Amino acid sequence: MAATPAKSLILDLLATLKPGSVMPIGALVEAGALFGVSGNNIRVSAARLLADGQIARDERGRYRLGERSAPIGNRVRSWRGLDRRTRTWGGGWISVLTSRVGRVAARRRERALRLLGFRRWRDGLWIRPDNLIPPLDDVRGELFELGLPAGDVVCRMGDFCAGDYETVCSLWDVEVMVEEHRRLRREIELGAARLPSLAVEEAMVESFLLGGRALRQLVNDPLLPEEICPSGERIALLSSMRAYDRLGRLAWSELLKRWEVPNLRAPLNGRSESERLRLVV
Repeated sequence: MAATPAKSLILDLLATLKPGSVMPIGALVEAGALFGVSGNNIRVSAARLLADGQIARDERGRYRLGERSAPIGNRVRSWRGLDRRTRTWGGGWISVLTSRVGRVAARRRERALRLLGFRRWRDGLWIRPDNLIPPLDDVRGELFELGLPAGDVVCRMGDFCAGDYETVCSLWDVEVMVEEHRRLRREIELGAARLPSLAVEEAMVESFLLGGRALRQLVNDPLLPEEICPSGERIALLSSMRAYDRLGRLAWSELLKRWEVPNLRAPLNGRSESERLRLVV
């Protein structure tokens, strides 16, 4: 097994904490050893993340996510409620008109937009169906928290003519997404049957790696309306993932209890293959 990058591991572990909770460096070091990460690497990486504002430290040297990481950490942490984020679609769209910014700000913008299911339609214009339950002001606020530049404009658009509608709907590769949901659900169900038979350390590692792949898929799902993408496989994956998460928490409970660390879920590797939800920009 290749070693997990120390920075990503630290961020993923801290993202499991309840708001206001902290994790001592000893717990991070012990967890890192399971993934081939040395204690020195964990300590050096924690210091760099602290200097960069991605994690914060209390007076006793215990760590939590920092202000830079918190918005995406909150987004990742809320994966269980994906099935409560959408409503019946009325045919309208939400659009973002982008402003001219530098390269770093452009990368943060793209990460924010893709996390909320937007796709680029034309230069300077990103779009998604207006089927999210949060009101537009809340969607706008989350986009800016996640990194949308202040000069960008978030607004509603009406329906398209038939030709444009087909073009816009093709921005999301629905067939690939649904098939990946299906494949991961099967892996998760097989993994859930296998996990109780593993040694505790093996179960911790496997739940982190396999659960993390499913988590990435769910967090990056654009939550399209039924008219564009049937939700059945996403809902099935979400249900299987909830059950798998409970098993993962059991595997991690001894280590977390020993270090008096409260957690919301089993630590899962939340890194994205394409955009790296590690928050390093």
